[in-house]
Amino acid sequence: MDYQQKSIAARMSHGGAIFTGLVAEPSNKEALSTYYSPGIAGPCLEIAKDKAKAFDLTIKKNTVAVISDGSAVLGLGNIGPEAALPVMEGKCMLLKHFGGVDGIPIVLDTQDTEEIIETILRIAPTFGGINLEDISAPRCFEIEARLSEKLNIPVFHDDQHGTAICTVAALINALQVVGKEKESVKVVISGAGAGGIAIAKLVRQWGVKNIVMTDSKGVVSCARDNLNEEKQNFCTHDSSQTLAEALVGADVFIGASKANILTPVMVHTMAKDPVVFALANPDPEMHPSLAEQAGVAVMATGRSDYPNQINNVLVFPGLFRGLLDHRIKNVTDEIKLSAAQTLAALVENPRVDCIIPDPFDVKVSPAMAKSVLG
Repeated sequence: MDYQQKSIAARMSHGGAIFTGLVAEPSNKEALSTYYSPGIAGPCLEIAKDKAKAFDLTIKKNTVAVISDGSAVLGLGNIGPEAALPVMEGKCMLLKHFGGVDGIPIVLDTQDTEEIIETILRIAPTFGGINLEDISAPRCFEIEARLSEKLNIPVFHDDQHGTAICTVAALINALQVVGKEKESVKVVISGAGAGGIAIAKLVRQWGVKNIVMTDSKGVVSCARDNLNEEKQNFCTHDSSQTLAEALVGADVFIGASKANILTPVMVHTMAKDPVVFALANPDPEMHPSLAEQAGVAVMATGRSDYPNQINNVLVFPGLFRGLLDHRIKNVTDEIKLSAAQTLAALVENPRVDCIIPDPFDVKVSPAMAKSVLG
């Protein structure tokens, strides 16, 4: 089935994927007087005395802005704000369905870091949280960090942290399946963009010590010039220069890069019972059928048509549900790791074809909401 054409047809018939609703119909004078004039002065004056009352009296209590500049949309690249809008609508649909959270899609006609930060700061009073989406690296790191510092509501870049939380959850269970310990494994990460860096950070925080990162130029070596700050934090003094060289003896490959870069020859050089997470979409770094032939012990992708789908929808709806309910102001590293460990624990008996929960498992969203409390 051609889902791209099906998506176009579905949106043509409705004009998008979401719409606004009403908690009450202003169908008589009583309702109109209550929800608008003269009654509306009451909540306005309450909030004027105490801004925090906006969380109780307005949509702020349950509303998240889903914001992009269109610079790194899915696997489509820098296609601009208008073309990013369907994805932002889709994220809002998932927030509502899986988390009961109202999302407002916002696309910005700028890719200037300062303008993006200033714009979000200006509109933030409307929202209980900010979900950054599809903003290219390395700008996304600075944007998230500065907004988190200045705002008193949670800021979450899903491409980074949603991906990382799902990946670490799957890795916890994959290592259990193959009988390896986090302290002794070698993990090679292909891709040093937003997703790859965030995965590396959370994998390290979980306790993996040996991490080798690669990008389009090969191994991120400390000897290279002009490494950005994020790459400097994961540069290596290892003598390997290419992805193929880095994979020799590796226990785990995590791909956050591009299609078909992992070959059977590379897999054959990895340690016994290799784990491969090929997360590039829509085409993974290695096709699952090829991975099986190459002897991969545990395989995961970002696709729904294969087992072990590492999908951000497992995380962000429930996570925002918890952040809003408990009025948490910052998404700390401890919250991210707690979410990963909680997600992993939902799989009671991990096996080769089941290391991560199904997105439609009704236990997932409530568990993610509780995970924000540690």
